[in-house]
Amino acid sequence: MEYTVKELAEIAAISPRTLRYYDEIGILKPARINSSGYRIYGEKEVDRLQQILFYRELGVSLSKIKEILDSPEFDEIEALKEHRNKLIEKREQLNLLIENVNRTLISKERCIKMDDREKFEGFKRKLIEDNEAKYGEEIRKKYGNESVDKSNMKLMNMTREEYERLNKLQQEFMDTLHRAYETGDPRGELAQKAADLHRKWLCFFWNEYSKEAHIGVCQMYIDDERFREYYDKFKPGTVEFLRDAVLAYTGLDQK
Repeated sequence: MEYTVKELAEIAAISPRTLRYYDEIGILKPARINSSGYRIYGEKEVDRLQQILFYRELGVSLSKIKEILDSPEFDEIEALKEHRNKLIEKREQLNLLIENVNRTLISKERCIKMDDREKFEGFKRKLIEDNEAKYGEEIRKKYGNESVDKSNMKLMNMTREEYERLNKLQQEFMDTLHRAYETGDPRGELAQKAADLHRKWLCFFWNEYSKEAHIGVCQMYIDDERFREYYDKFKPGTVEFLRDAVLAYTGLDQK
């Protein structure tokens, strides 16, 4: 069966403008243009759109999706299996959050005291699952399953106060890093404060700290485009500035 832009957009629950944009960037071209100038999509294009929307739901960028779908190694069956597994994981996350909200409602309505850890369990679990989905493969490859599992367990065992301190510390670190970057001096006072805050933030997840591991994390930020994008959204070169600040902080720049 064939569809116009309007018909396919209606079926897929997206806007016609989205389909036209996908055509413009080359991620989803129509099968043909009819005599009236309308874009026409066939079964192959419908299947490709389904894959695009699956990957978008998982937070993958359009440029990365195009790269995946255009790869000679792309296997549609394996991709669908992967999507199914990811959606099951997401459903489990949502079920946990729903359960957490229900328990909170019950405790409020019945005046039952709810443990702080119970209140934040769903949010912490979602944070872990999101990190695993985005960075789990690289981090586990670099540091091993045991280290990552211990780090996740440490996060799950945090109290409400510890969790709030973690979020506050992360914001303070980023604010300080941005101000330090403006000085242009990774060995300066502000840059060294940012490096120290980064160490304290890491220690919320690590059972023990090492200078070499600290540098290793910064290098991973540089090597992985997703980490680089997160840090460099302030200004390009921020992630290298952090690495240089940590090198000076640890004294490993002298080796």
